[in-house]
Amino acid sequence: MGELTEAEIDAALRRGAQVQIIEPRADSARYDRANDRVIVELTNGCAFVFPARLAQGLEDAAPEQLEAVEILGAGAGLHWEALDVDLSVPGLLAGVFGTKSYLARCAGASRSPAKAAAARAKGGRPRKERNDKTAGKSHR
Repeated sequence: MGELTEAEIDAALRRGAQVQIIEPRADSARYDRANDRVIVELTNGCAFVFPARLAQGLEDAAPEQLEAVEILGAGAGLHWEALDVDLSVPGLLAGVFGTKSYLARCAGASRSPAKAAAARAKGGRPRKERNDKTAGKSHR
């Protein structure tokens, strides 16, 4: 790849400045131990609060670990060094608290009386079909 021209550098700087204005950025972040929530103050004066246990990588963290939150990339992300966790501020504001597979596991793991009643009304969970190779074998 060749050298960048002054025009390309100027255009990139203009795009970066525009993103700083448009995208939400963290000005500060802290963990509220009493309410088990992460509070993010944004550069536009708004604030965003979410339960720490909702985010992938934070669900089993100790309060001391959660208190060590840092801001990354001009406010674009939150970072917990001891937990090796990075979360995107725009992603959090969009309701993305983890990867697709993590969120799918969370959704499937929810239990409620309404969900149980709906499953029973449909006949419950179908039994797994066993293939001929495993039929008759005992498993521990």
